[in-house]
Amino acid sequence: QVQLVESGGGLVQAGGSLRLSCAASGRISSYEVAWFRQAPGKEREIVAGIGWSHGTYYEDSAQGRFTISTDNAKNTVYLQMNSLKPEDTGVYYCADRTQPRGVLWDYWGQGTQVTVSL
Repeated sequence: QVQLVESGGGLVQAGGSLRLSCAASGRISSYEVAWFRQAPGKEREIVAGIGWSHGTYYEDSAQGRFTISTDNAKNTVYLQMNSLKPEDTGVYYCADRTQPRGVLWDYWGQGTQVTVSL
């Protein structure tokens, strides 16, 4: 069974940086991994993703500030977040899928809280 475990969240001042990690276990292969954010009172939205056949992509506000990367030896996906803004606050989840499935994802982590203060 695939398990995704996020870490690295916390409280940071605006302008600061955080690096989130998503460690995967029990996975044989993956088509795509992504980071989502759920802000208070809002729907979960995709922030960044990496697909083995199509590279990286970012939500508009994350472009230029966030970087998604992988360490295949550690089966871990990272999200480096720089120049953080209060609107980046939310619970960050990583998700994984084994094939393209539109808006559906096969596996989810439990989430890690990111809070950006003024």
